[in-house]
Amino acid sequence: MRAAALLALLPLAACQGPPPSASYFPLDAGHRWDYEVKTERENNTVERETRTLRTLGEESLDGARAWRRRSEDGADYWLRADASGIFRVAAKSDLDAEPARDKAPRYVLKTPLAAGTEWQATTTAYILERRQEFPREIRHTHAPVAMTYTIEATGQSLDTRAGRFEDCLRVKGRAVMRLFADPVQGFRDLPLTTLEWYCKGVGLVRLERREPANSTFLSGGTLTMELTEWQ
Repeated sequence: MRAAALLALLPLAACQGPPPSASYFPLDAGHRWDYEVKTERENNTVERETRTLRTLGEESLDGARAWRRRSEDGADYWLRADASGIFRVAAKSDLDAEPARDKAPRYVLKTPLAAGTEWQATTTAYILERRQEFPREIRHTHAPVAMTYTIEATGQSLDTRAGRFEDCLRVKGRAVMRLFADPVQGFRDLPLTTLEWYCKGVGLVRLERREPANSTFLSGGTLTMELTEWQ
């Protein structure tokens, strides 16, 4: 996920801290975010889980500074920031011996932090799955696709279980994945969309992922990730 699991990323100038854009995605050590993740599938099942992310601080990666984040499900991410924005440069699961470097920076937020700013990153299907065939998860058999992210609005307010937040950015991601829907419809371009809210001084406070299928062969649904507590 961009989510996470959705979910979500050029070297920094020497002797400088993160640029102002990092206030919408804090990098310094000591922060913690607790989220409730709810997945609602088209087969009328609902799954709930909690997810916790922590910032572990600055360390060296390939001879340059990077800020490390860790998810309690066993994933680590290394990020950098400069005048162009916040971006991921490596990721590692507990099954990996070494971090896997991203071939190109994967932006979380790109500057300018203004409505209309766009960037791209790859994504996959996190909810879409086959109803009967195996493996059921589409992401295990189909290559990632490009998603275009756009800052839709700034200065937004948002209410969550963790409280009310002001001065938030709303970012929308759009992609399509071509899949065999069923013998009648054949192959279709199925939409993958993401809405993310990043609030100043806090970071990601809400994410909504939609992957509708409306197919006899495939099942889709929606995933929401909402902040419940942070520090």
